[in-house]
Amino acid sequence: MDTVDVAGLRIRYRRAGEGPPLVLLHGAYEDSRIWKRQLDALSDEFTVFAWDAPGCGGSDDPPADFTAHDLGDALFGFLREAVPGKPHLLGFSMGSGIALELCRAHPSVPASLLLVSAYAGWAGSLPPEEVERRYAQVLAELDLPPERFIPAWLPTLFTDRAVPAVVQEASAIMADFHPAGMRALLNASARADYRDVLPTIAVPTLLLYGAEDVRAPMSVAREMHRQIPGSKLVIIPDAGHMAALEAPEAFNAEVRRFLHGVTEG
Repeated sequence: MDTVDVAGLRIRYRRAGEGPPLVLLHGAYEDSRIWKRQLDALSDEFTVFAWDAPGCGGSDDPPADFTAHDLGDALFGFLREAVPGKPHLLGFSMGSGIALELCRAHPSVPASLLLVSAYAGWAGSLPPEEVERRYAQVLAELDLPPERFIPAWLPTLFTDRAVPAVVQEASAIMADFHPAGMRALLNASARADYRDVLPTIAVPTLLLYGAEDVRAPMSVAREMHRQIPGSKLVIIPDAGHMAALEAPEAFNAEVRRFLHGVTEG
């Protein structure tokens, strides 16, 4: 892994391949290891970067008063320091919110957006009571050992047909979370609302969802599609929230197809 310094935070990341830059942004309780199948498969045509967000993996924990704006600035700084050229940004779940935060302040930075299992922020896509339920759930979990709560997450991330070894792989990555880092990220992003950003997006945008996603359901996907001008909505059958792990061949094919359209267009 490589390392860059962004505003005093050490940010670790993985890089593979040569070609137009594609930057992968993981979700909550995760790090860059979830992108192994994308780093392996897509690096034949793209320079693929996968960061460990502040507070995750090998990156430093941000301060407790870290804000959503700070998170967007951290991504902007990472792109400036580590990624040459105009990147395609692929954000999964929490990572999609970080991508939208970047677009709020720096709309001209990405060449395209690929928003996977995405929300307009929890507060922008979910009822207020669900936002508060999720916030309280994660806050309570941060004081528990991972084996006490991660098993309850897995049915919300995968269908019951997912390969057990893949589910176990995700569970092991999630178990390595940083309690302080996750607390800072939760406080920064849990109540974010990007509904005002969506209509301003002016770059090609792919919305990619698993058909059986129970965390970011089809009602959320359709509303994101309605709000982002010219966006393309693609549904991967027989996959849940973590479609990149559960159905990597279909996921990678859709990413590649979209990026070909962008780069050739």
